[in-house]
Amino acid sequence: MNTPDPASTAAADPEVVAFLTHLETDRGASPYTQRNYEQALREFARWHQDQRGSPPSWRELGRDDFRAFLRFLGRSSLGRAAVQLRFSALRTFYRFLVRRGQLTRTPLRNLALPRPPRRLPKFLTTGQIPALLGAPMCELERLRQADSPPSREIEADFWRDAAILETIYSCGLRISELCGLQAEDVDWNEQQLRIRGKGKKERLVPIGAPALEAIRAYWKRLEPAPGGAEPVFRARAGSPDPVLPRTVQSRLKRYLAAAGLDPALTPHKLRHSFATHLLDAGADLRSVQELLGHTHLVTTQVYTHLTTERLKRVYDAAHPRA
Repeated sequence: MNTPDPASTAAADPEVVAFLTHLETDRGASPYTQRNYEQALREFARWHQDQRGSPPSWRELGRDDFRAFLRFLGRSSLGRAAVQLRFSALRTFYRFLVRRGQLTRTPLRNLALPRPPRRLPKFLTTGQIPALLGAPMCELERLRQADSPPSREIEADFWRDAAILETIYSCGLRISELCGLQAEDVDWNEQQLRIRGKGKKERLVPIGAPALEAIRAYWKRLEPAPGGAEPVFRARAGSPDPVLPRTVQSRLKRYLAAAGLDPALTPHKLRHSFATHLLDAGADLRSVQELLGHTHLVTTQVYTHLTTERLKRVYDAAHPRA
């Protein structure tokens, strides 16, 4: 007799199914969050099957069960951030069960987890940004000088990439927000974008003239230009589909290498650069919080450490009695 896979059992559990549906429809969680939370519940179900000999009965588990799971994760090669992610999924799942009246309290209450070290986000300097933003056009010109000039469709991809980089840096967008932009979200007269952020929250953010001009230049290469609910950035010229995050990531690596910068930097690092450069130039923290779409100010405060560290270095180098 075959023993059912506990991970499959967890995915078919009606409580888990209801939770995943809630994440998608009610909370508007990103596909990445949905995937990570489902994987965390599957992993716990697999561990419970191996250690307890049965799939988890979620409403009967106690704090000691999760302490044992925490010890199990501690013996693995997982970092503290990975452990935090798994317990974030479990805590969110149990808060969902409490709100539905299936439990009166969560068994993870007051469960202490290892604190991840505070890691300052990486970012590009203001001096490095122009080289990156100009890389798509430099690459296109290089191809034009080759024996086989690029097609109009391929040229349009380079114009799209130039507009994407300008827009991310100009507005501090998450990659999911960028890929989800629709033509009707661009307010040309007011120079602002309507952004659909996490949890289906919308916000308006300013967009600089260079980014708007880059979008216009890209749209001139499309037939016809996007309108209404069509994506601002297409997967391909002539395609109705939006550009995918993985395409943005892979193309960014290409341009970072071409600009002589670290190709391991991600699109999110442009968002970090946006926030850091604003604070360096004197923007207040609350305004940066609103521009980034952060729910809590503490999330934005990590960028103040970057500017403080820079000021310390300037002080140490310049002050005669540092």
